[in-house]
Parts: sequence; C-alpha cells; structure tokens
Amino acid sequence: MASAANLRNKTPIIVAGPTGVGKTAFAVELANRLDGEILGADAYQVYRGMEVLTAQPDHESRSAVPHHLIGFLSPAEPFDAAHFVTLAREKISKILARGKLPIITGGSGLYIKALTHGLVDRPPGSPSLRSELAELSTHQLRERLGKLDPAAKVDIHNPRRVLRALEISILTGRPASELRRDWQTKAAPGFRGLLLVRGRAELYARIAENVRGMFERGVVAEVGRIPELGPTAAMAIGLREIQALRRGELSQSECVDAVTLSTRRYAKRQLTWFRNQFMFEIIDLTGLRDTHEIPPRALEFLGAA
Repeated sequence: MASAANLRNKTPIIVAGPTGVGKTAFAVELANRLDGEILGADAYQVYRGMEVLTAQPDHESRSAVPHHLIGFLSPAEPFDAAHFVTLAREKISKILARGKLPIITGGSGLYIKALTHGLVDRPPGSPSLRSELAELSTHQLRERLGKLDPAAKVDIHNPRRVLRALEISILTGRPASELRRDWQTKAAPGFRGLLLVRGRAELYARIAENVRGMFERGVVAEVGRIPELGPTAAMAIGLREIQALRRGELSQSECVDAVTLSTRRYAKRQLTWFRNQFMFEIIDLTGLRDTHEIPPRALEFLGAA
C-alpha cells in the first residue's frame, strides 16, 4: 500500500466520470492503496431508502473503506450544492485530521465545481416569482431563458435548473451566465482530479447491465416504499419511468429500455460537463472489467506510483 504521506501534501483527490464508468470500485481500490476515506459527491446518493435506484456503494465497499455523505438524508428533504459544500468541507477537514486522504467521488459535476471553485454569488429565491415560473411548461421556460440569457449553460433537460437560471436572470437583471464567469477557470485549486472514461460502446453496455441489475435487485419495490419525495430526490434518474411502470403506463421491458436511455443521456451530459469544466487527468478504463486494477498512469499522476 502506498502511504498518503507520499502524496503531494495529502491534497484531496477527485474521482469523476459518467455513471456506469466504474467510479465506485475505482475509488475503493484507490482508498485502500492510499489510506483514504471516500466522500460521495452525488446529488441522489445522499438519500436513504434509494440505495438501488441511485446505485449507492454496496455493503462490501462501505465495509472496506469509510464512506461519507451516502444514504444519510430523508428523500423528503431538499439538497443542493450549497448544502453539499458545507458538509463536504467539514468532512474533508475531519478526514485530514485523522491523517487520512479524502477521495471525493461522484457524478454531480455542479457539486464538485462548487466544492473546488466556491459557490456562484446568486440571489436568494423568490417564492412569488418561482410560483409564477412554475406555471410555465419546460418549453416555455427554455424559450424565456434563451431570450434573457442566450449564453446560458444549464442542463436544458432539467426543469429545476432551467427555472433557477431564469429566476437569477430576472432577479438580477443580468444573464445568469455572467455571474458564472469566475467559474470558467478549469483548474481545481487545492484538489487533484481524475476523469474516468470508457469507449462509448463499452460504457453503454455497462449502463444497460447496471439497469438490468437494478430491476433484479428490486428497484420497483424500493420506489414503492419511498414515503415522500422532495424536489431533489424526485429528479433521480430512472425514478419517473419506474413510477410510470407502477401506474401501469409502461411494461417492465419498456421501463427498462426507458431507464437505460435516460441513463445513457445523463452519462453523456456528465462527460460533457467534466470535460468542459475541468482539466482533470483522463484515465481510460476501456477494456478493464476489473476496476480494482488501477492504471499505472493514475498512480503516477497522483505521485503514488
């Protein structure tokens, strides 16, 4: 095992990448080798009772290495980047105080960006304005945002983010994208970053396999047991399709196909975000079925070879 003391100032490591690429097993192996602890950076894995749907690390992984910010919050509670950053900074400080190496891993690019670059200075929400905007369709929200902020770079498939960008533009009288200019640097000060990738065909095959596995492990029943969903948990990938299955609007095979497609689209958006927002060292795992095999390039980059 390489000692964390041999790393560059014990600088926290970020392991990013699209869903299905193998971040969980990779991070666990890295933590084992470098005497680290894992900090989740996923908007949906924070929720308890959604373990299968959100692909939370299994019992074996969590027993092998301490994990933080995984499955601790009620699905009824909202969660956002500001909340994540507050908790993550506290956890990182405690991990470092124990002489361990923090390894931040997850697919929520906005959360990771907020952690590395700070939160964008944005106005607080306006309940009355938000209520007014909530009456608009997703298409209308996109159209209005396009007029106020043509350079907006938000996930147009996520109505919540489109609405927030529009709200910011209206409240400040300035395009929301202008307020994000300080975020444009791709360096991640105070962190070392790895971006895990795979060839498209292999990644999509892994996603399909993972989705089938979710259904085999009882994701439909799990969704049915969730007592109440807040605004963040309600956006979890695959949830909408499984709810449609439970209402009898989709067959199981149709649901599996729909969740697979949604997950592939999500993976594509994740990869685009990480490539555009960071200059992380790219680690290609194509052909590696066993992600316990850490490529030498990754260890060399981290100064742990």
